[in-house]
Amino acid sequence: MTTFTAPDGTMLAYRVLGGGAPLVCLPGGPMRDSAYFGDLGGLGAYRTLVVLDHRGTGRSAEPADVSSYRCDRLVGDVEALRRHLDLDRLDLLGHSAGANVALQYAARHPERVGRLALVTPSTRAVGLAATAALREEVTRVRAGEPWYPAAVAALDSMVAGRATDDAWQAIAPFFYGRWDAAARVHQAAEPHQRNQEAARVFGADGAFDPAATRAALAAHHGPVLLLAGEVDLGAPPGLVAQLGELMPGADLVVQPGAGHYPWLDDADRFTATLAAFLG
Repeated sequence: MTTFTAPDGTMLAYRVLGGGAPLVCLPGGPMRDSAYFGDLGGLGAYRTLVVLDHRGTGRSAEPADVSSYRCDRLVGDVEALRRHLDLDRLDLLGHSAGANVALQYAARHPERVGRLALVTPSTRAVGLAATAALREEVTRVRAGEPWYPAAVAALDSMVAGRATDDAWQAIAPFFYGRWDAAARVHQAAEPHQRNQEAARVFGADGAFDPAATRAALAAHHGPVLLLAGEVDLGAPPGLVAQLGELMPGADLVVQPGAGHYPWLDDADRFTATLAAFLG
């Protein structure tokens, strides 16, 4: 682990994997320890991965001001990391909720962004949300799975506002292309990796300005990759396609059979897609 200091004095940590030109990687959750990335399926064979632990997660310190967990405030941490690394421009990867930070960074600092890869991205920063129809497209293809009846019942209860305490556990298989032992281990680690207080603040009032972010992204002409998982409940491909319509020249790739963590479902395909885009 290496550390640097954010503008407000908070000590932030990152780890470095692999070799080649740097790729700054922003985890999701929101506010989850970047340990869940693992080695991103071996992506370090193509790039030096600079994997940030957001403030209050992993090895990074908790800030004195908890309101700094807000998504728009995290943009300043990314810019501080760029300065610390002495890079003129960043190649940036944002996963899930981390894509919201990456999108707002690109909107605020377009001249500092080289290549932008958004993996199974959350779209709150641009005011898009998945509809029931989009979610059904990815859930109904899992109907033959043994866990499906319990999972779809739990999902229906959540949509209807009748969720039980174990509903999130029941729908977990919808986030993985294969609900196997590796997926179960990965999912079981999540509660211990997430800063719940920070996650609540991440999307607080003022965290997002969709109109301003959309306007900035419409003027963004740098290379953008949108990687969706074919069976991802968290970021259905149809939703990711809508994000692509807001960004000129964005390329959408749907990874077959993948869920929310495509590097776990098919590491070779994931790394090949990212390597081809990153050059």
